Amino acid sequence: MRDMSGEFFIFQQDSAPARRASDTVRLNEQATPAFMLSFHRPPNSTDLNSVDYNIWDIVQQRVYQSRVHNIDELNQRLLHVWHGIDQTIIDNASDKLRGRHRACVQAKGGHFEQLL
Repeated sequence: MRDMSGEFFIFQQDSAPARRASDTVRLNEQATPAFMLSFHRPPNSTDLNSVDYNIWDIVQQRVYQSRVHNIDELNQRLLHVWHGIDQTIIDNASDKLRGRHRACVQAKGGHFEQLL
């Protein structure tokens, strides 16, 4: 993992099933604090995840422009669309996310839409 992420890694734990998998839990327990910061979020907190909050909408629109006939076609479309997303879309989502994080902290983890 260090080879992919460099000297620092942030692991967002929201107790979703994929992030409670035994390998994920073991990685979290074994990681040195200097390498991986772990923090807990409420489940389904899409307002704080740039992929869920902004990018997934774009992916869904592009994937479902026409009917999907089977799982293989869906997989191919998802990969094609994901790899075709322009970096500026990702940068814009990240920029918006910083403000959302600040508002969430200001609201002490409560509702924060009114602060944006």
